[in-house]
Amino acid sequence: MAENDNILTKLHDLLLYLVPLLAKFPRDQKFLLADRLQVKVMDVQESCLRAYYGRDKLHQLDEANMGLEIARHLVRLSYDLHLMNAQKYGLISERIDEVGRMLGGWLRKSRKPRATSVPHVNILRPVAVVAEGKPRYGKA
Repeated sequence: MAENDNILTKLHDLLLYLVPLLAKFPRDQKFLLADRLQVKVMDVQESCLRAYYGRDKLHQLDEANMGLEIARHLVRLSYDLHLMNAQKYGLISERIDEVGRMLGGWLRKSRKPRATSVPHVNILRPVAVVAEGKPRYGKA
């Protein structure tokens, strides 16, 4: 992976690692916990795609953020149930954390108000000159 990969590439890489691992879950958890985890990460990827190409970025990014948090908890549950070893849990957690940092930055950037290119205009201008030669300010 290159250092300049975007969040969509990171999610794709996470899924490439996660899907074969989830296929090895025991049958009783493969169709419940593994399926839910895979769908949740795919939902995060879909929300990021919608934010990347759509207009309603903030809503989609909030959805992705919540989905990623749910995926974190599902991964932790999988580890606690001994469905994955510590090494795989650590690797998946690192990748999820990296996606989370990127998503958090994208959210902060999207929430920040944009600067306008219109220069500041002072609406108060001198309307009359008082006896001492000092202007009196008011709305024109």
